[in-house]
Amino acid sequence: MEQNGCLVELQKVFKELVSKNELDERSIGVTCSVLTTQEAIGNPGRKDFPIQKGKEKLIQACFGCSRGQAFTDMPNTYSGKLKELTTMPLETNFDRAVFISGMNAVLRELEIADHTIHCKDDEPKKCSLELAEMIEKEYGKPKIALFGLQPAMAEVLSGQFPLRVFDLDEDNIGKEKYGIMIENGMCKMDEVEAWADIFLVTGSTVCNGSIIDFLKIKKSVIYFGTTLAGAAALLGLTRFCPQSS
Repeated sequence: MEQNGCLVELQKVFKELVSKNELDERSIGVTCSVLTTQEAIGNPGRKDFPIQKGKEKLIQACFGCSRGQAFTDMPNTYSGKLKELTTMPLETNFDRAVFISGMNAVLRELEIADHTIHCKDDEPKKCSLELAEMIEKEYGKPKIALFGLQPAMAEVLSGQFPLRVFDLDEDNIGKEKYGIMIENGMCKMDEVEAWADIFLVTGSTVCNGSIIDFLKIKKSVIYFGTTLAGAAALLGLTRFCPQSS
């Protein structure tokens, strides 16, 4: 299945769910806005999150009384009907972010997904500490492959576990951070899978389509972040996002 094929299948499942709940013909608006850094993450006590460096923006969709979010490198506003969300093309990162954030908001409204709003202030650090505690309790001292440089997680995990970090940002690749050389996320996945015991993967992979690479992994895969909230609920994926709301 090609990368975009996964999203097309996800959109198909979502469309069936909308139809089942008799929402497709109702005049219900889905609106998306781009959040400021302060609105998205508050003051986490550090300045190295991608959103703070201008690499990504968080867009937020509103549906009924619920909100859903998605990170994207192509932020913009959007307004449309729910039926349009189930049939829109998913060709660009913007298209995919609108669909994902909108789907997250709708599934939150239907009480199918939860924890769709990004954590703020000191919560990313709390999340990382909880993650390390969970991993040690569930897996012992595994070798971890972290895909997507989440700085708070990388810093905490690097002090407790064998860790490799992979990213797509050219400003990070080849640089040493937290005592670890950041590797190119465009890598030989079979080699990484042979090394790692578990994978930690950013939910943003659902927006850029690269999630298809991780759905094939035979090892344990734990996704993190709010972007994947709806997709995780529909596809039965393991997601860790305890500090989000």
